[in-house]
Amino acid sequence: MRDLARGFGYLLKGQRWVARHGRWWGFGMIPALITVVGYAAALVVLFFWTDDVIAWATPFADDWSAPWLGVFRGALSILFVATCLFLAIISFTAVTLLVGQPFYESLSEQVDRSEGGTVPDSGMSVWAELWIGLREAIALLIRVTLWSVLFFALGFIPAVGQTVVPVLAFCVTGFFLTEEVTSIALLRRGVRLTERRRMLRSRRLLSLGFGVPLALLYLLPLVAVFLMPGAVAGGTLLVRDLTGENEEIPQGETAAGPAGALNGA
Repeated sequence: MRDLARGFGYLLKGQRWVARHGRWWGFGMIPALITVVGYAAALVVLFFWTDDVIAWATPFADDWSAPWLGVFRGALSILFVATCLFLAIISFTAVTLLVGQPFYESLSEQVDRSEGGTVPDSGMSVWAELWIGLREAIALLIRVTLWSVLFFALGFIPAVGQTVVPVLAFCVTGFFLTEEVTSIALLRRGVRLTERRRMLRSRRLLSLGFGVPLALLYLLPLVAVFLMPGAVAGGTLLVRDLTGENEEIPQGETAAGPAGALNGA
């Protein structure tokens, strides 16, 4: 439980950091605003055609009598919308980070500089980091899609599908969001996707404490645009916890020690 509160604390600290550094908050909102406009248009079109999509997918129910046809397709429509939101919440962060990679990397570096005076560097070029980010984003979206299909199927289970499954979906969403917003700070430390997952799973409650509240807040219209810069800042602070950089540095060691160790991993 302590790690849950600690994770939420890093989310709040990240928002406070960008509030104190308004220029970085403004820069960080630009990519999020660009992305949200595109997502809003896509979701409006998708939701407008929800009934048609469900009717097309369930032709076998055309001859069902009332009220069963309406109940069945209504439940499927709710599941379809929920699945689309699940995909949108997670993929929004991944796409925004790709669109605004230079913005968010600079922001993350500034957080590191303000906290410890040192800025870990992967030694890779901007294009190399963009390429790695693109590949990892695609891998993440594949995983998200598989989870979405699973949750959609589990939604048909009576009672469980309407209670346990949504809670589980938000936990998975929260973990994915934490994985995404920490990616920039961890990649600068030479930590790739597989190792990143291992680190976050080893501190699962810390990851959920950060990501689940963020996922809930992302459900509110346009909130993601305003929270994105602070989420990246908070993710950087969380990474400093994961790598031990927030701990007091023993005499004789340098502030770059934890990052250097990870770069060699």
